[in-house]
Amino acid sequence: MDIYEFAMQMEKDGENYYRDLAQKVDNKGLKNILSFLADAEVKHHDILKKMKDNEKTQLSETKILSDVKNVFEKMKEENDTSGADTSQIELYKDALEIEKKNHEFFLEKAEEVEDQAQKEILLKLADEEESHCTILENIINFVSQPDSWLEDAEWYHLEGN
Repeated sequence: MDIYEFAMQMEKDGENYYRDLAQKVDNKGLKNILSFLADAEVKHHDILKKMKDNEKTQLSETKILSDVKNVFEKMKEENDTSGADTSQIELYKDALEIEKKNHEFFLEKAEEVEDQAQKEILLKLADEEESHCTILENIINFVSQPDSWLEDAEWYHLEGN
């Protein structure tokens, strides 16, 4: 399996994981955030497919962090901590570990490719995976302590890319 096939499968698996997890979540805000993550994985898959097919492509700036921040702000305004299920923390931790591995994978592959445009895209993908880690860390903190977490508003470090 070549680098692109492997990476595309990795992104497809990520999309499926987030969509499955969103189905298990009762909190509307978390559902939205997980859908954002799944959609980002689809975008990554499509970029990698174009790279594999030697099509000219670029990775546009994402606003996932600002979108997630907006969801958390709305949850705070509505004091919506319903459906924050601590039994799902391990699922979020698993997703976090996967995103960390994906981040490292894209950094490594960026070092291996000769084409500068592809290198830049792989580095941007690594940055996006790192953003996903930040999102998942915030979800884990929220699910662990929903009332105090929203009240403390520690997630204000989420800024749009």
